[in-house]
Amino acid sequence: MKEFRKILKYSRPYAKSLIFAFICLTLTSLINLVLPLIVRNMINAVVVLKNSEVLDSLAWDLIVIIGLQAMFAVTHSYIFGFVGHRMTTDFRIEFFSHIQSLSLRFFQERRVGEILSRMSNDISVIENALVTIPIALLRQSITLLGAMTIILYLNWKLTGLILLILPPLMIFARVFGRRLKMFSEKLQDHVAQAVVVLEEVISSIKIVKSFNREPYEQSRFEGKIETAFERAVDKLKVSSFFGPFILGLTFLVSTLLIWYGGYQVMHGATTPGELAAFFLYALIIAGPIGTFIRLYTQIQEASGAISRVYEILDTQPIIQNPKNPVQLRGLSGGIKFENVSFCYRDKAEVIHDVSFNILPGQTAALVGPSGAGKSTLIKLLLRFFDPSSGIIRLDEYDIRTLSRESFLNQIALVPQETLLFGGTVRENILYGKLDATEAELEGAAQKANAHEFIMSMEKGYDTVVGEKGAKLSGGERQRIAIARAILKDPKILVLDEATSSLDNRSESLIQDALESLMASRTTFIVAHRLSTVHKADQIIVLDKGTIVEAGPHEDLIENKGLYHNLYTLKMLDPMSQEEKNS
Repeated sequence: MKEFRKILKYSRPYAKSLIFAFICLTLTSLINLVLPLIVRNMINAVVVLKNSEVLDSLAWDLIVIIGLQAMFAVTHSYIFGFVGHRMTTDFRIEFFSHIQSLSLRFFQERRVGEILSRMSNDISVIENALVTIPIALLRQSITLLGAMTIILYLNWKLTGLILLILPPLMIFARVFGRRLKMFSEKLQDHVAQAVVVLEEVISSIKIVKSFNREPYEQSRFEGKIETAFERAVDKLKVSSFFGPFILGLTFLVSTLLIWYGGYQVMHGATTPGELAAFFLYALIIAGPIGTFIRLYTQIQEASGAISRVYEILDTQPIIQNPKNPVQLRGLSGGIKFENVSFCYRDKAEVIHDVSFNILPGQTAALVGPSGAGKSTLIKLLLRFFDPSSGIIRLDEYDIRTLSRESFLNQIALVPQETLLFGGTVRENILYGKLDATEAELEGAAQKANAHEFIMSMEKGYDTVVGEKGAKLSGGERQRIAIARAILKDPKILVLDEATSSLDNRSESLIQDALESLMASRTTFIVAHRLSTVHKADQIIVLDKGTIVEAGPHEDLIENKGLYHNLYTLKMLDPMSQEEKNS
C-alpha cells in the first residue's frame, strides 16, 4: 500500500466531494444490511404470524428502502468515478510536465517507446485501480463489519464456522498477491519492450523499407510480444486458480451452514426466518471476502505500475534553475567560453579546455571533422548539459546563474534535422512566438522566402504538414524552421547546418534573409558548407575536442592548417564563383 500513498496526494483538492461520496456509500451499505432483516420479518410474518397486514407494510418499507439505496449508490458511484478519473488526469499532466523538465541526458539513456508505455499502459492500470478500488474497498469494509456484527447477534455458533475460513484465506491471498504483482511487473516490462520496437519502426519506416527489413522487424516485434504473452499466461494461471479455489471454499462453508442450521431449526434453536436472514448475511459476507481477495490482487498489480511510473517521476533533472536565478534584461549578446571541458557520463572528455570570446553581434562558425565536438559545444551553449569544468558566460553572467526561461527566450535554434510538429504550417511558425500577429507571421515567412510556397498550397498557412512535416520537402521544412526562428526574434542565433537541406535555388533564396537576420545578433554556425561560414567574424576550428586554430577565413587559409586541409580536401564545399565575387 505504500505505493498507493504516493498518489493519494492527488485526492486532496477533491476532499469535500469524497467526504460526501463516502457518506452516500455508507448509507448504501447500511441499507444493504437492513434488507435481510426485513426479509426475515416478512418470512416470519408468513410462516409464523400469518399476518397479511404486517406483510404488506414490510413490502412497502422494502420498496422505499430499495429506492433510497439506488439513489445513494448512483451518487457515490459517480462521484468516486469522477474523482478517480480526475486524479489520473492530474497524474498524467504531472508526468508529462516532469518528462519535459528532465535533462537531455535522460532522453539519451531512455528509449521513447519505454516512456510512452509508462505514460499509457502503466497509468491506465493505475487509473483502473483509482476508479474501482476505493469504492469497492470502502463499501465492502462497511458491509463486512456490519454483517459480521449482525450475524454474531443472530447466531454466534454459525458465525464461528464463517470465521474459521478467514485466516487461511488471508494467507492464501498474500502469497498469490505477491506472485501476481511479480508477473504483472514482468508483463508490463515486456509490453513496454514491444512498444519500443513499434515506435522505432514507425519513426524509422523509410530505413526499414529501403533495407527491406520488414520481415526482420516483424520477427523482432513478434519475439517481444510473444514473451509478453507468456508472462500474461503466467499471470493467468495464478488468477485462474485463485477464483475457483475461493468459490469452492465458499460452497464448502455454505454446505456446513445449511447442515448445521437445519439441525438448529429442527430442534427449535432458531426460526426459519432467522435462518434465512443468516444465510442472506452469509452471502453478503462472502461478497466482501471474495472482493477483498480480488482487490488485493488488483492492488498488487497497480503497485507494480506505480513503481514503474515513479521510477521516472523520482528522476531529478540534472539541469535546474538556481535558487535565486538572474532574470536577463537588456541583453547585448556576448558569449565567452572560459576553459570549458565536458565529458558524457563515464566517458572520456569530448571537449577539453576550450576558450574563446564572441563579441555582441559577431558571427562565429564552428568547423572541424566529424566527432570534433561541434554539436557538443552547441549543447553546452544551449545548456542542455553543464560543463564538467570551466564557465560559459553570457554578457559576463555565468549561464548557470541565469533563469533558464529568460536565457532560452534569447536563443533560437535552427537544427540540421528539421522536425516539424504534425499540425499546420501556421502552428509550426507560431511556435517561435505564440502571440504573434498575422502580419508578423507572414513577415517572418517572407523573410525566410517561405511565404510563396506556403500560399501555393491548398489551405495556405492552415495546411497540415503531416507527421514531422512529412508532406513537405526538406527545403520547405527548413525554411519553415528558419521562419520560426525569425519570428522569435532572438538575441542569439544558432544555425546547426541550417541550410544543409536546401538545394542551390532554395539556399540562394534565404541566404540574404539569414545574413540580414544575423546582422544584429550573435550567431553560431555549425556547418560543412563554406558558403555559410566564410563571412564569419571568427571561424573556430575544432579537432578531438580542442580548438586547433581560430580566425577569419582568409587568415586560416594562409595558415595552411587543419582548416586549409579541410577546404582543399573538399570536406568544406568551396565557394561558388558568385560567392567569390561578392
